[in-house]
Amino acid sequence: MQARLDAALSALQNDILEAVATGVPFAVVADRLCRRAEGLAPGAFCTIAGIDAEGLIRPVAGPALPKSYGEALNGCSIGPAVGSCGTAAYFGIPVEVSDIATDYRWKDYQHLALPLGLKACWSSPIKSPGGRVVGTFAFYYREPRGPNDMERQLVDTCVHLCSIAMERDEVSRRLQHLAYHDQLTGLFNRYAFDETITQNMNEPARRFGLLLLDIDNLKQINDRMGHSVGDALICEVGRRLASLGSGINVYRLGGDEFAVICPECNDAGNMAELAGRLLGQMDLPYECDGNTILLQVTIGGVLSSRDGSSADMLRQNADLALYHAKHTARGGYVHFHPGLRTSIQCRTEQIAFLDKALDENRVFAHFQPIICMQRAKIVGVESLARIRTDEGKIISAGAFAMGLTDSKNAFRLTSCMLEQIASAMRGWIDEGLELRHVAVNLSTIDFQRGNLEQRLCAAFEAHNVPLHYLQIEVTENVLMDEEVASQVARLRAKGMQIALDDFGTGFASLSHLKDFPLDYIKIDKSFVDNLLTDTACSAIVEALISMAQKMQIGIVAEGVETPEQAARLFEIGCPLAQGYHFARPVDGETIATLLRSFDGKISTPALGADHMRNSA
Repeated sequence: MQARLDAALSALQNDILEAVATGVPFAVVADRLCRRAEGLAPGAFCTIAGIDAEGLIRPVAGPALPKSYGEALNGCSIGPAVGSCGTAAYFGIPVEVSDIATDYRWKDYQHLALPLGLKACWSSPIKSPGGRVVGTFAFYYREPRGPNDMERQLVDTCVHLCSIAMERDEVSRRLQHLAYHDQLTGLFNRYAFDETITQNMNEPARRFGLLLLDIDNLKQINDRMGHSVGDALICEVGRRLASLGSGINVYRLGGDEFAVICPECNDAGNMAELAGRLLGQMDLPYECDGNTILLQVTIGGVLSSRDGSSADMLRQNADLALYHAKHTARGGYVHFHPGLRTSIQCRTEQIAFLDKALDENRVFAHFQPIICMQRAKIVGVESLARIRTDEGKIISAGAFAMGLTDSKNAFRLTSCMLEQIASAMRGWIDEGLELRHVAVNLSTIDFQRGNLEQRLCAAFEAHNVPLHYLQIEVTENVLMDEEVASQVARLRAKGMQIALDDFGTGFASLSHLKDFPLDYIKIDKSFVDNLLTDTACSAIVEALISMAQKMQIGIVAEGVETPEQAARLFEIGCPLAQGYHFARPVDGETIATLLRSFDGKISTPALGADHMRNSA
């Protein structure tokens, strides 16, 4: 009998912990746990409730009881005589009430339970790792009685599982808030902005307006009055923008830059009217620490089109409108029109932009973790170039990609990145942090400029970093060049790892895989995007994984953005992955913090019951 119970409890643990590890919402986990517990304890009705920071009961699950019962308890304060659950939460100890009709703790709540035929209730507090009561787990019965030994074991297990699930839910909610909100202003941040723009662009029939605005002369205010005044000014601008009403969404993108998305704007007239209202919000002076500051912002705007343009293109158009506004209508508004952009202008501007950033040492490396799916561990990182603008905003490579078509810029950027990643790798090694490699992307220009091998070796030797830590990423189209292929072979002979980037988007054939000296293949994001919806795409990815494993070539899935994609890749045996689902690109110190604080652990489908149990 005990053996069967142990097996059932083990199966219950595995099921619930797997759900927790894969990010199933807590309400769903709680409902599942109640149903499983009721299946193991016939005659019992299970409920799970949370206790909020004010000490109020917040029912979460009770699938066998009427919804009205939970609604009646919602918002009740815990106390020394508030039924079984409220009392258990108040004292932090289990409360067994074998007869609701006669127990004083149920005096004010009998009218809720007795009409439903509920005669007894046993409730146990759910506590956080720090000992704070965060919820209750209860069994109700239809006859006056207390729990038996089997039910006690079951409840102990369920309370422990609830504690793990609720802690994970709390952490997830805190991280969710941090991920989507700017810490200074409390507004939505760039990540939330990127996600919203992408979602809206996926509905081409629905037009919306995008405004980008900068605070004019913030740098001078910081220099003259101090950064505390500058920060207060940023918060004030955010507050004034948010006060415009519920018809718009306001974001702080970083530094002095804000964005406003207006779902209701469907023509240029609406856009101009909204921009006028935004400018009007800045008319009143701002008083701060005895200083009177005249607020001024400059705005660029664009209306989404129905021609299938991408989110990146929409942002670029808004940026271009803002750029022109700064130069032609500072303190005003410019609406984007095609005449503002030509490819030559854009390329020229980006070349100059990147060149200036390199001159001023404003180019730096971010690193995106590469995750071992089975071990749920960071095993490598890919370096990605970023630029910090004069105003302190962080610009990703997509915003200056055309600047890299200039060979001088491309050469200088690679040199800059090599120095930084070698230095970062040296720091990680000195700390004893385990990392297989740091990857750098190289273009045809890097190979054509000459002395590449010498530059790579010199950068890493200057920091005493062995070359086997360096992974070279090249695209299929770059590798198709015979001279490049021969250089790649020499680099590999020096101990560097070679990865074929964006596999599946270029012109290489499968036969090239046996001819080129490769250590890794990186499956392009386009395949991962369609993994769950396109059976042909899924079959191709499975075949690539199988083929790479047989050829003893490592394989990495790029652009993993959802837990469903991660779970599918894990299911078909993909060993390595990277993408926003696991981690966004971050600076070197943050990588070190991840490796130090969590032993490089990142949530993956492999982070299942055993790990969660050992970590609890």
